[in-house]
Amino acid sequence: MRNALIRRARRWLYVVHRWIGIATCLFFAMWFISGLVMMYVAFPRLTDSERLSALPGIVWSKIQIAPDRAMAIAGAEHYPRDLRLSMLDDVPVYRVTEWKGGGAVTISAIDGSVIDRITPDQALAIARHHPHAVRPQLLDTVTRDQWSVTARFDPLRPLYLIGLGDADGTELYVSSRTGEIALDTTRQERVWNWFGSIPHWIYPTVLRKDGSLWRDVVLWISGICLVVAVTGFWIGILRLRLMRRYVDGAVSPYRGWMAWHHIAGLVGGIFVFTWMFSGWLSLNPGGAFSGRGLTREIAVGYSGHDAPDILAHLQSPPQVSAVEARFVWIGGHRLMVLDDSSGRRSLADSVTGAPVTLLQDEIIAAARRAMPGAAMISARQLDEPDAYWYTLHQARELPVLRIGFDDPAHTWLHISPVTAEILDRSDDSRRSHRWLFNALHSLDFPLLLRISLARDVAVWLLSAVGTIVSISGIVIGWRRLRRRKVRPVRGLSPC
Repeated sequence: MRNALIRRARRWLYVVHRWIGIATCLFFAMWFISGLVMMYVAFPRLTDSERLSALPGIVWSKIQIAPDRAMAIAGAEHYPRDLRLSMLDDVPVYRVTEWKGGGAVTISAIDGSVIDRITPDQALAIARHHPHAVRPQLLDTVTRDQWSVTARFDPLRPLYLIGLGDADGTELYVSSRTGEIALDTTRQERVWNWFGSIPHWIYPTVLRKDGSLWRDVVLWISGICLVVAVTGFWIGILRLRLMRRYVDGAVSPYRGWMAWHHIAGLVGGIFVFTWMFSGWLSLNPGGAFSGRGLTREIAVGYSGHDAPDILAHLQSPPQVSAVEARFVWIGGHRLMVLDDSSGRRSLADSVTGAPVTLLQDEIIAAARRAMPGAAMISARQLDEPDAYWYTLHQARELPVLRIGFDDPAHTWLHISPVTAEILDRSDDSRRSHRWLFNALHSLDFPLLLRISLARDVAVWLLSAVGTIVSISGIVIGWRRLRRRKVRPVRGLSPC
């Protein structure tokens, strides 16, 4: 009876792997090949340095409206998530973003009017400040396309698509509501992403525009592929003979494509499984991992201020040139974080404009107030990258202060010693995600991060093994489907 059950279970193991594998091997091959492209060409996004480089310098003499008045016009009941000042072509504007969600309210710093519509001519004038602008030209008005498909652009739509006329084929997306540059793409990004991020993330506009549907589709496809990976590796072990070999001395009973599929599946089986599993986890199934970013409670505690006020009258401009000024409270101090066009940041008093340097003790004291229900258990400065703070997927500022707390989530705050801003919040959940996703999916292991060439070689070799498994499975599956009669289930099946 027991042997009969084992034989039946093994038969179903082969059946499940064979027929689901025929349908999913194309996905496996697509993911391995597109993942290699993504190592070198990321999905288009507007980095902070790109955004700042396209802004003209602030003309302080034009400012007639103070930050307090701008917050009142925006209807802020508490100090907002973000309050910044920059130029909209030749007009200084405040952008007020509240915690409750939605986009920024844009307010003229000259007359206090709310700006909620930008003409095409104004968008072209904004684009002319971009460092790559040669002959800006309006190409289209876009509601949603392949590069602006996600919901984060919703508060900015529709978008003016403007070609800069440069050699790289740079195109800007300028919001018709706020005049903000929302996104930039280059010809190289647009071409290579059709072989990289779009197939890898199953990202066609028709599907991705519905975020919840897209997430469910990808979760189900990757979940099914996980089953294929597990059953294939199991079958591979069952059919492997290292000691009592087959009649010709081989460790595998197969020849041709089946042998390639068997051996490559065994060599790369663990990697295929961990890579699929980590990719599945990237969608945070069941809300397993905590969210990113600061909570309002931490931000308010760190700032030491929650009322919608900071400055009633601008007394004097800062002593350094800037393209953007952010008005912040830190530990009860009212300050301006100033950015120039090259991305250099400095701190200034928001009243006098004089340079300010907050001492490390002052920053630590503010951090203590950010977590009032927990005790601070560590505070140290990182001068070089470590396993949790490194530059690969995003730029990381160094040096940085890491402040740890004894709350149930074991929160860390990473704080800039230059501007005293909280750059990142991490907890046990996010640190687990770092190992279960980044390490397993992108091979972000500390040793490999220290030697970038070694990481590239490792990714290429493992992806090559995964591609062999996938392509051999496609060939085997195609041959099987061409047969008029399905033979009895025997041996290893496609992936």
